[in-house]
Amino acid sequence: MTGFTVALVLVVAAAGLLRWRRPAWYWLTFGVTLASVRVLVRYATVMDACGLTVPPSRWRLALARAANRPIPEFRPPRILRLRPTRTGLALRLKLRPGQDAFDVAAASDRLRHSFSMYGVTSRELRSGVVEVRMTGYDVLKRVQMPSKTDTRPMRVPVALREDGSVHYRDYRAIPHALTLGATESGKSVYQRNLVAGLAPMNVALVGIDCKQGVELFPLARRFSALADNPDTAAELLDALVERMEGVYQVIRAEQRITADVPDAEIAADIWDLPDHLRPTPVVVLVDEVAELALYANKEQEKRRDRIITALVRLAQLGRAAGIYLEICGQRFGSELGKGITMLRAQLTGRTAHRVNDETSANMAFGDISPDAVIAAIQIPAEMRGLAVAGDSTGGWHRIRAPHTSLRQAVNTCNRHADLTPDLPELAPFRPALPGSSADPVPLSKTAPATA
Repeated sequence: MTGFTVALVLVVAAAGLLRWRRPAWYWLTFGVTLASVRVLVRYATVMDACGLTVPPSRWRLALARAANRPIPEFRPPRILRLRPTRTGLALRLKLRPGQDAFDVAAASDRLRHSFSMYGVTSRELRSGVVEVRMTGYDVLKRVQMPSKTDTRPMRVPVALREDGSVHYRDYRAIPHALTLGATESGKSVYQRNLVAGLAPMNVALVGIDCKQGVELFPLARRFSALADNPDTAAELLDALVERMEGVYQVIRAEQRITADVPDAEIAADIWDLPDHLRPTPVVVLVDEVAELALYANKEQEKRRDRIITALVRLAQLGRAAGIYLEICGQRFGSELGKGITMLRAQLTGRTAHRVNDETSANMAFGDISPDAVIAAIQIPAEMRGLAVAGDSTGGWHRIRAPHTSLRQAVNTCNRHADLTPDLPELAPFRPALPGSSADPVPLSKTAPATA
């Protein structure tokens, strides 16, 4: 008996130590079993207390009266599957007649308390079927991305969601995106994860960093073009517009709309073209968009209008040509001048890190989801990298990117430097690399004038 007691004490001590120091290990060893038992045992009582039950049907009541039996109890949603995950539990429910997925979403906080879980979110899979994802610990406190992710062309895993799932930046689904956040909120780390995820792919990276290139120039070996000031940015954006028009000519030449051509083979964007004809997709990263929109005199105002016009054209027309925008900044409101709201309307993806005022959060989510605005202004200052991500559908998630140092991002870009494509339209903006055999070209040099 003494030996059993000692072993039990050691197991409890080990579980407590793991829960304190390594919550992920604790969940995989002890937490998942205890939580599964707790959910199954408490399920009927919790659902009744949360108002997620329905009265018995009339035929069941009639049958109970005819058989002189007790009246049947209220029925909760039927459990279709309880699946453990690396961060929690996934509970799939079949709703009863009269129930709605919104009822489950509204009761998420009460379910979290009742099942003693860290977080509960729900989403409707199909009509009448809801998946409730429960996390057993704070997965955003120490982000650990899974070793295997569902990577596809132009689809990058960049962060972890609060329900334990991976947050992807899918350019083919959401071509253009806006990232907001105050200083020291985690925008740079998010951008590094994005560049590091794109580096192994067949894609051209174009950067506009008006902080003299301090953020993007260390990653220059993987960039096909870089601009470090507004003058160079204006020339670079004009070159991208020229490339976009050339790609459209390639698509037009390959459409071949005749009666004997199947509908699936009619080209409408670069992804419908054959592999040997498909132009390289381009991702344009703008580090601080306000520096492109501010001006102090008439000459700078003309340059500013030229830049914003080019960005709006790329946002409106660039998707089919394989040109995608990543706009970053601290604020992105109408005070930046004409054309800004038109540009923001084309940026479907929205990500907001910690902001200093509600107005900044409204710039990202005011036209999408009021709940996301509240979530963005509640991000604490000590949680760098924590952000709220949403899109035009109104759905949003709390996410946090894993910490990636500048050295790690540089090593990744250098490792895949051989994949950097040489685009003729962007050749004048190719950054000079130390030790390159080519003539050194200053980063601020603009494109040469054509005769």
